[in-house]
Amino acid sequence: MKTAYDIVIRPITTEQSMEDLDIKKYAFMVDKKANKIEIKKAIEEIFGVTVIKVTTVNYAGKAKRTGAYPMGKTAAYKKAVVKLSADSKDIELFEGMV
Repeated sequence: MKTAYDIVIRPITTEQSMEDLDIKKYAFMVDKKANKIEIKKAIEEIFGVTVIKVTTVNYAGKAKRTGAYPMGKTAAYKKAVVKLSADSKDIELFEGMV
Protein backbone atom coordinates (compact mmCIF):
# COMPACT_ATOMS: atom_id res chain seq x y z
CA MET A 1 0.00 0.00 0.00
CA LYS A 2 1.37 3.38 -0.98
CA THR A 3 1.38 6.26 1.47
CA ALA A 4 0.16 9.73 0.58
CA TYR A 5 3.76 10.92 0.28
CA ASP A 6 4.48 8.19 -2.30
CA ILE A 7 1.60 9.42 -4.47
CA VAL A 8 2.31 13.18 -4.37
CA ILE A 9 5.88 13.70 -5.57
CA ARG A 10 6.27 17.49 -5.69
CA PRO A 11 4.37 20.70 -6.49
CA ILE A 12 4.59 22.23 -9.95
CA THR A 13 5.46 25.92 -9.76
CA THR A 14 5.25 27.32 -13.27
CA GLU A 15 3.82 30.67 -14.31
CA GLN A 16 0.70 29.03 -15.65
CA SER A 17 0.05 27.03 -12.48
CA MET A 18 0.66 30.09 -10.27
CA GLU A 19 -2.07 32.05 -12.09
CA ASP A 20 -4.71 29.57 -10.91
CA LEU A 21 -3.95 29.94 -7.20
CA ASP A 22 -6.61 32.63 -6.73
CA ILE A 23 -9.33 30.20 -7.89
CA LYS A 24 -7.87 27.49 -5.60
CA LYS A 25 -6.34 25.26 -8.28
CA TYR A 26 -3.01 23.66 -7.40
CA ALA A 27 -0.73 21.55 -9.62
CA PHE A 28 1.32 18.57 -8.44
CA MET A 29 3.55 15.95 -10.01
CA VAL A 30 2.14 12.59 -8.93
CA ASP A 31 2.92 8.90 -9.28
CA LYS A 32 2.22 7.62 -12.81
CA LYS A 33 0.13 4.72 -11.54
CA ALA A 34 -2.05 6.74 -9.13
CA ASN A 35 -5.69 7.30 -10.03
CA LYS A 36 -7.85 10.35 -9.25
CA ILE A 37 -9.37 8.87 -6.09
CA GLU A 38 -5.94 8.08 -4.64
CA ILE A 39 -4.66 11.56 -5.54
CA LYS A 40 -7.68 13.20 -3.88
CA LYS A 41 -7.22 11.22 -0.66
CA ALA A 42 -3.48 11.93 -0.59
CA ILE A 43 -3.89 15.71 -1.00
CA GLU A 44 -6.61 15.80 1.66
CA GLU A 45 -4.45 13.78 4.06
CA ILE A 46 -1.22 15.76 3.56
CA PHE A 47 -2.59 19.30 3.54
CA GLY A 48 -5.89 18.97 5.46
CA VAL A 49 -8.04 20.51 2.71
CA THR A 50 -11.24 19.53 0.88
CA VAL A 51 -10.77 18.58 -2.78
CA ILE A 52 -13.68 19.00 -5.19
CA LYS A 53 -12.14 17.95 -8.50
CA VAL A 54 -8.98 16.27 -9.78
CA THR A 55 -7.80 16.43 -13.39
CA THR A 56 -4.77 14.48 -14.58
CA VAL A 57 -2.49 14.64 -17.62
CA ASN A 58 0.18 12.12 -18.64
CA TYR A 59 3.25 13.71 -20.20
CA ALA A 60 5.50 11.57 -22.38
CA GLY A 61 9.25 12.13 -22.35
CA LYS A 62 10.60 14.20 -25.22
CA ALA A 63 13.68 13.39 -27.28
CA LYS A 64 16.47 15.87 -26.66
CA ARG A 65 19.69 16.38 -28.60
CA THR A 66 22.87 15.79 -26.71
CA GLY A 67 25.16 16.86 -29.51
CA ALA A 68 26.24 13.35 -30.32
CA TYR A 69 24.66 9.98 -31.11
CA PRO A 70 22.70 8.51 -28.49
CA MET A 71 19.88 10.94 -28.30
CA GLY A 72 18.74 11.81 -24.77
CA LYS A 73 15.21 11.84 -23.44
CA THR A 74 13.41 13.83 -20.73
CA ALA A 75 11.50 11.99 -18.04
CA ALA A 76 7.82 11.10 -18.47
CA TYR A 77 5.54 12.17 -15.62
CA LYS A 78 1.93 12.59 -14.54
CA LYS A 79 0.52 15.98 -13.56
CA ALA A 80 -2.56 16.44 -11.36
CA VAL A 81 -4.46 19.70 -10.95
CA VAL A 82 -6.68 19.74 -7.86
CA LYS A 83 -9.54 22.19 -7.27
CA LEU A 84 -10.30 22.96 -3.64
CA SER A 85 -13.70 23.87 -2.22
CA ALA A 86 -14.50 27.54 -1.57
CA ASP A 87 -14.57 27.10 2.22
CA SER A 88 -11.33 25.09 2.29
CA LYS A 89 -8.13 26.70 3.54
CA ASP A 90 -5.27 27.50 1.15
CA ILE A 91 -2.22 25.25 0.84
CA GLU A 92 0.62 26.99 2.71
CA LEU A 93 3.25 25.50 0.43
CA PHE A 94 2.27 27.94 -2.34
CA GLU A 95 1.79 31.04 -0.14
CA GLY A 96 5.11 32.86 -0.67
CA MET A 97 5.42 32.09 -4.37
CA VAL A 98 2.90 34.53 -5.78
